[in-house]
Amino acid sequence: MTIQECYSALEGDYQEVLGRLYSEALVTKFVGKFLSDQSFQLLDSSLRSGNYDEAFRAAHTLKGVTQNLSFTRLFHSSHEITEALRTKDYDLALKLLPQVTADYDQTAAAIHSFQAG
Repeated sequence: MTIQECYSALEGDYQEVLGRLYSEALVTKFVGKFLSDQSFQLLDSSLRSGNYDEAFRAAHTLKGVTQNLSFTRLFHSSHEITEALRTKDYDLALKLLPQVTADYDQTAAAIHSFQAG
């Protein structure tokens, strides 16, 4: 799988990120680092335990990282949950978590496939 195919599988915008990072090598480097970022795991655990301030910080970080990497699908769902937490609509945030989880899993699977070659 190529990096472009990876972006297609995770429903991202490869041309946008390439325009931001200027080289395929840098895109590949930062995509590889995404899986070590713990923002999603922190969002999930904090939201489930009722630590909404920490959940907001984690969601906001996830949103920023996914925006910078042009992970379009995951960016949109992380943006929605960030806004729900920002406005303290915790019931909505909990309802949005399954979509964020599905989008994260799709993104992670595409990256794992890319890394496997």
